[in-house]
Amino acid sequence: MSEKLSDPQELAKSVALEVAATAEEVGDFVTALDEENNITDFRFVSHVRGYENWQWSVTLFHDVEFDKWTVNESSLIPAQGALLPPAWIPWKDRLLPEDLSVTDAMGTEADDPRIEPGIDVQELRRAEQHANAESETPSDDITQEESSDTDSQSDSSNPDSAEYARNAEDFADAAIAFHLTRNHVMTAEGRAETAKRWYAGQHGPKSLSTKTADGLTCEECGFLIPLQGELGRLFGVCANKWSPDDGKVVSLDHGCGEHSEIEAAEGSQLWVQSEPAYDDLHIDVERHRTIKTVDMDNLSSQSSEPASDAELPEVEILESQQISAEESSMPAEEADVEDQDDAAAERDTAGKKVVRRRRKTTSSTTEATKKHSNTRKRKAARDDNPVQNEVTADK
Repeated sequence: MSEKLSDPQELAKSVALEVAATAEEVGDFVTALDEENNITDFRFVSHVRGYENWQWSVTLFHDVEFDKWTVNESSLIPAQGALLPPAWIPWKDRLLPEDLSVTDAMGTEADDPRIEPGIDVQELRRAEQHANAESETPSDDITQEESSDTDSQSDSSNPDSAEYARNAEDFADAAIAFHLTRNHVMTAEGRAETAKRWYAGQHGPKSLSTKTADGLTCEECGFLIPLQGELGRLFGVCANKWSPDDGKVVSLDHGCGEHSEIEAAEGSQLWVQSEPAYDDLHIDVERHRTIKTVDMDNLSSQSSEPASDAELPEVEILESQQISAEESSMPAEEADVEDQDDAAAERDTAGKKVVRRRRKTTSSTTEATKKHSNTRKRKAARDDNPVQNEVTADK
């Protein structure tokens, strides 16, 4: 877009001020960079929080024919010493082996430095032929000249025959023992990397199990299966089913606590009582009986006839029912409740709670008088405290 300002530096700063959130975020002019094709990059100090040593960049285009400046773009650009995020790492490089699941497959790149092509089968057969030829040729029946002529002829026909002649047998044995005829085999770099990773892992000498093994290492264990080659100098495979390292590659100076030289503990026929365990985390939910309401009028009419303890039913009364005036004046020999302290505690802690009572009657005049007096005291306490106006009563 065209601008009316003639000074390009002032134009560039006005654009930076327009883009910035506040005017304080745009600092002094730093420099102007000529980017050819009549394009100039104007830089200003940035005071944006979190963007230390960054600069405002405003690029302008100079139209020479009309002698006008137009704005191309504006942005924040890091300068020397700017606070930057970590360098971007490709996904394949930042992925770790522990990030993969059993169903994931990464594949192997063609230029992977850990592997190299294996030995060709034809080359192995040629080495075996050289080894067999050397073992079958009788040295006493041929002269030195004949043998030299034969070697010269074979060298001329096959330039590698001299090498195979010297090491053909060892070469063939190694190729068969280490299965070197595969399409790819590990390089020396790959084997060194593997040994370093295994030795520093949890099956190496620095694991916690090694520190608690009391000096009993895998090197003297009868359950260790040695490895061939140079890796066998440091590692083996654990074959103890009771060991946590069973079926895994372990270093020779590793320990797991299940060494073959550890004697088993003697069995005992005595029962050893362990400490009881209490589960205080969960809550047991118990099922309560169905709540039944009792008609107080029917109870009043039936309470005049005394009954024995075996004939009296067990009733449940809601606390929300209030004692009427008629109930407060009932004869002392007809009503009583047991567990008065329990009922008072339950009334304080839970409203609308069901309390079960068992009614009892007595024929003793002295005891009935005492119980009737207790009933009057409870009624007086309820009148003084309206909160506890709801009570349960049994007749």
